[in-house]
Amino acid sequence: MSVLKSTRTEWISFLVLMPLIDVITLYNMYGERIWHDHKALSIMFLLNYVVGILTFFLNVFAMHKLQQALPELKQTVKRVILIVLSHIFITIAVFSVLFKFYDAISLFGFKMDVQQLNLSVWVVIGMVMLSDTLWESEFIYKKYKDSIIEKEAMQQLSLQQEFDALKNQVNPHFLFNCFNTLSSLISEDKKQAENFLNELSKVYRYLLRNNEDSLSTLQDELNFIQSFYRLLKTRHGDAIQLQVEVDKKYYKYLLPSLSLQLLVENAVKHNVVSKYQPLVIDIFSMEGNKLAVNNNLQPKKIKMPSNKIGLANIQSKYELLKQTGYEVLKDTRNFTVVLPLIWNNNGEMQFSFVQRNNEHLNID
Repeated sequence: MSVLKSTRTEWISFLVLMPLIDVITLYNMYGERIWHDHKALSIMFLLNYVVGILTFFLNVFAMHKLQQALPELKQTVKRVILIVLSHIFITIAVFSVLFKFYDAISLFGFKMDVQQLNLSVWVVIGMVMLSDTLWESEFIYKKYKDSIIEKEAMQQLSLQQEFDALKNQVNPHFLFNCFNTLSSLISEDKKQAENFLNELSKVYRYLLRNNEDSLSTLQDELNFIQSFYRLLKTRHGDAIQLQVEVDKKYYKYLLPSLSLQLLVENAVKHNVVSKYQPLVIDIFSMEGNKLAVNNNLQPKKIKMPSNKIGLANIQSKYELLKQTGYEVLKDTRNFTVVLPLIWNNNGEMQFSFVQRNNEHLNID
């Protein structure tokens, strides 16, 4: 806030109160006779109005300087006291000089009287206090609103940092396995190795692209998981099966990026995957705008090292997005994760920390 620039509220209060102050002051100075001398009334009204404008700017200058020096809400009492004292001092000083000047030149026969001066000063101080109440209320409201906005911005920044950290927790274990598979294929079947490399490039192009985004459409995630599955199929053959039954009406809905990849990878990592015990992964839509990812439960006897990122990662993303309905269901035969699908309003979902839309990426 500039110390010289007045707000709309400040100007309005001045323009409303100044004529009233001017009239009361003239009455105190000249009494009833001022109403009968139109020339004196016009000139004195104009002179006092000009002085009023100068006083207004002095008051605003002092107030803005104090507001800049003591801007915090917790400093309100100290700030208000200093503003009131400064305005009282300015008012007394201006009117004392003004009345003495008028008396010295005997303007329209004016003779200064201390009682007149005191009455005028206290009337003006009362009006100034009324203005101060309006001005300070506006300032406090603005600071309060700014503090809320700043607090929300800090929370959003914190959420964004948390979200970025979650997005970067993609397990590199899968990449190493893919490179081992590719190395074996090169010597065994160059054509299949070429196809595998093409699929791998699609998968990692999507991983790199969507790891920058918070949300993806279900259609993009399903397209991606098909390429991801083809890589797994090359490695495991008939030992792994993927079945997808999703109503197309949900294709434009959103979910946290790479959720399906994390769940499928998690299923492969923790379950037996063999020709005689095939791992079957089902992805299907449910009523209530939900998606289920289910796999038959056949835990490995030797548990793989786990950093517990996968499920916690997805759950944290939904919590950050303030979306409810995420569930993990487990019995003796099946392991199921239920993902809420987020309504994509007119093709985009606005979150405070999601600044750009997900672009459609066809990786088939």
